Amino acid sequence: MAQPRVLVVNNGTLSLPQLRRRFEELGSATEAVDAVSVPARLDGRYQAIVLSGTKVRAYDQEHYKPLIDLVMTSDVPVFGICGGMQILAVAAGGTLAEGPQRVGGYEVQVDKEEPLFTYVKPTVTVFHRHTLYLRQAPAGYRSIGRSEHAPVEFLRSDDGRVYGSQAHLEFRSDGREILRGFTQLYQ
Repeated sequence: MAQPRVLVVNNGTLSLPQLRRRFEELGSATEAVDAVSVPARLDGRYQAIVLSGTKVRAYDQEHYKPLIDLVMTSDVPVFGICGGMQILAVAAGGTLAEGPQRVGGYEVQVDKEEPLFTYVKPTVTVFHRHTLYLRQAPAGYRSIGRSEHAPVEFLRSDDGRVYGSQAHLEFRSDGREILRGFTQLYQ
């Protein structure tokens, strides 16, 4: 079988090399494009889409329109990381709220019945670097992980195709294992 390919959408993260390396270590080839340069269709070229974190506020729906259109019209698994999750949530009608600045490792409780968490324990330690939080899952999604400061640390669409993580999963071992769970959805 050919090596699966992941389209990594760079939304301005400083950790793009680390994010790509994690997927490559897990057996996927990656190609990176920025949000306004995404293809209109995947045409079978990619088996998954990953949205990186962002420096731009997720509310800029005009800027992210090509990306949201691609995500909504594709049929492959999608994973939004930090700002990537926020972009997806805002596009679905969610709202973000300012909260305490968190930088470093924080514990999160996850729903173990979710395939995303196959390789981790019910409490994970993941890396955060942000001040914006999704307080409630938008319509069509549900929270599958939570912490003291964020009731939506992890998000899943009702159809099980779109996932999101408030944390930067590219930095810690639990994050790597959650990414491993995601790769099982398309490999």
